[in-house]
Amino acid sequence: MSSDKQNLLQRDRLAAIQQLRERMVSATSMQAATGMPGTESAPTVVGEQYLVFSIENFEFAVKAGQVQGVERLGELTPVPNVAVWVKGVMNLRGSIISVVDLRQFLELGVSSPTARTRLLSLQENDMVISFIVDSVSEMLPIPDTAILNGNMRQATLPHWAAPYAAGCALLSNRVLVLLDVARLLFSEKMQRYEAIG
Repeated sequence: MSSDKQNLLQRDRLAAIQQLRERMVSATSMQAATGMPGTESAPTVVGEQYLVFSIENFEFAVKAGQVQGVERLGELTPVPNVAVWVKGVMNLRGSIISVVDLRQFLELGVSSPTARTRLLSLQENDMVISFIVDSVSEMLPIPDTAILNGNMRQATLPHWAAPYAAGCALLSNRVLVLLDVARLLFSEKMQRYEAIG
């Protein structure tokens, strides 16, 4: 695929994400303007947009600007002599991208893919890695006032996620672990992916 086509596809994907954000804002405004039931008690949430996904029984969130794409799990090309959590590589819009099973990377064991399993491609600077996650659920605005940075331990942050977490967000009856994409992608464990022994 030519670089012009790659650039066009990337622009299309970013435009689609922006349209999704605008639709969410527009839908909220329309509900409030038309007086639809329930809008009086549900104030508009203002905050940075996050993509929510799940692993095990935990919900994680990453900043929407760091999401390169969400794909269905497809064919992967295996790579020899790498850690078990590196499932292979794939061609993502003309670029060869490593695919990591996030569940195994976090040492949560192996799970069979389901119809909800997704590949979540995350980017920080020039690095892009696709992660196999249990499901991707929604795009959600998270206000700064809902984010706990210093008291993460009190917010039931799982110990296995702590090295890669920027904090937790408490939204009514939900606790979202905010993933620090830079910490994850540039962690020593991620950078030393060769198989041991």
